[in-house]
Amino acid sequence: MFTQGFLFGLAIAAPVGPIGLLCIQRSLNHGRFAGFISGLGAATADALYGSMAAFGLSMVTGFLLAQQEWLQLGGGLFIVYLGLRTLLAQRTLLSQRDAQLDGQTKLAGMYTSTLLLTLSNPVTILSFTAVFAGFGLGSGAQSPGGAAALVLGVFTGSALWWFTLSALVGLLRGRLQTPALRLINRTAGVMLLLFGMALLWRYFQH
Repeated sequence: MFTQGFLFGLAIAAPVGPIGLLCIQRSLNHGRFAGFISGLGAATADALYGSMAAFGLSMVTGFLLAQQEWLQLGGGLFIVYLGLRTLLAQRTLLSQRDAQLDGQTKLAGMYTSTLLLTLSNPVTILSFTAVFAGFGLGSGAQSPGGAAALVLGVFTGSALWWFTLSALVGLLRGRLQTPALRLINRTAGVMLLLFGMALLWRYFQH
């Protein structure tokens, strides 16, 4: 159960999207630990949705799916905000002490932003429910211990992906000059804006 959850958590975290862009951008600007903390917010959201599918919390699932349009609107606006903020931000060269202090004051916000951003897409829970059901898992069919192992596996797999991504990007951080970092920031900002506008477009098409 843990292994199956681990593999699914790894697979659902790996595709590059808004969270991946944020993790890369924050790893480059604030260090690999900041990128990893950002990824942990997404891993936590994956585990929460995995819990709903594994423990068969149909009432909560139904409520979230009923509110998916509002959540989609909020998620789209939030991604647009993050894109604009990324485009407007200018990376400054900080001393090691200042960079450490800056990171300490922002880590909670980084974690919370990716947690809320991932939770703003409740359709993700359909992926968990469909995959778990396909393997005969979740939906209350398993023992509480098995369901817990499944959810722990999802969190561990997702967290491992974010750790690996932030570590790899962190290795490049010291080799990039400020102009290159600014270009990456602007590219990430534009892509975030496109993601956000795509969500808003889908919302207003309903």
